[in-house]
Amino acid sequence: MTEIVDTARVRAAHERFVTTGQLSSRAVRSVVADSWRRSQRSGVDPEVQNAPVDMGGNDLTGYRSSLALAAAMPVVRDLLVAPGADAGWVTALTDDVGRMLWVEGDVSLRRRVEGVGFVEGGVWREDSAGTNALGTALATDQPVQVVEAEHYARKVQPWNCAAVPIHAASGQVLGVLDVTGGPMVASGLVMSLVRATVAAVEAELARVAPSPTEKHSVIVLTGQSTARLRVLGAPTVHINGIDVRLSLRHAELLLLLARHPAGLSADELAVLLSEHELSDVTVRAEVSRLRRLVGPLLSESRPYRLTAPLRTDADMVHALLDTGEVDAALTAYPGPVLARSVAPGVERIRDELAADVRAAVLASPLPGVVSRWLASDAGADDWQAWERLAWLAPKGSPVHVRAVGRLDLLGHRLGAPRHV
Repeated sequence: MTEIVDTARVRAAHERFVTTGQLSSRAVRSVVADSWRRSQRSGVDPEVQNAPVDMGGNDLTGYRSSLALAAAMPVVRDLLVAPGADAGWVTALTDDVGRMLWVEGDVSLRRRVEGVGFVEGGVWREDSAGTNALGTALATDQPVQVVEAEHYARKVQPWNCAAVPIHAASGQVLGVLDVTGGPMVASGLVMSLVRATVAAVEAELARVAPSPTEKHSVIVLTGQSTARLRVLGAPTVHINGIDVRLSLRHAELLLLLARHPAGLSADELAVLLSEHELSDVTVRAEVSRLRRLVGPLLSESRPYRLTAPLRTDADMVHALLDTGEVDAALTAYPGPVLARSVAPGVERIRDELAADVRAAVLASPLPGVVSRWLASDAGADDWQAWERLAWLAPKGSPVHVRAVGRLDLLGHRLGAPRHV
């Protein structure tokens, strides 16, 4: 970890938050504070919460063997499970909804963590188990370490965990790799080891996944491997096998060009980048700097255009919504498109995706899907979504009571009548 955690201070902040709902931004790391708030909005009880186990036996065996991640387990065992047997940690590999597929490692530690649902088939998303490394890594699509009292549920606070999301070549999140254990797991060394293992896993998945026919199809359609652009979080572009960090302006340019494959002139880019007058000279200078980062992906000719398809993580969310996989779409949607951007073209893309996600949630018949949306920053005060949850949840159930309570709170703010 790059930050030293003051355990006593975090424990005091946790106690204050769960009893009063108040949280000082200086008391805990921002990634933890945001996760605590999501956990609270999801109705996670920090005193009694155990992660639910929703699959086991032959069902789990058949399910996990059907996933691409099964091919990665030999790598995980070599790099994490075997060292963990001596170092005293357990390794867990999950699917894209936070369900543990494999839990292996130190036998005595496994027995101790079984009591909180840290078992194969257990679901460790934030809305199921509160703040924890793998659930928070899934929610943010970022590597995360969670140390002792930073866990939202008290039963998990004796341990430390480090987790990193695993991505397919397309950019889709396939699952999370997690290590849980004692003080060593809070170190930067273990975090580096988990990151390195995920890199090896992703390389192995890329090696074994495509069939010869699929490879041929990609070559015929694109002529080369598709680059990936991340705009739902810290902007990066994956090109030539490496991740390149991007400035906000460069991410905006790539996103706009990806949405306009026929190309854009300097004038058109200027209009999409700023509400105020932006000179052609400024646009040309930014494009020139971007070309030095991405090389031949950006053409030398005008209008400016990309020379190969650039798939974004926002495209992945749209694709999941189109196939009705709303739960998976929420996993792939950790937050708005380039949240700090005020470029008109980006704002339009951001609003369209947010509206599509929300519409799919409101149409879902599953209370769990609606609850996940309501646990997000975007959905926390969504009146219609709370009404939908109140309608879907069995009357008198904890979920129904929570939804009605939130509607009453929101209604009080707006001067609306109470719900029953």
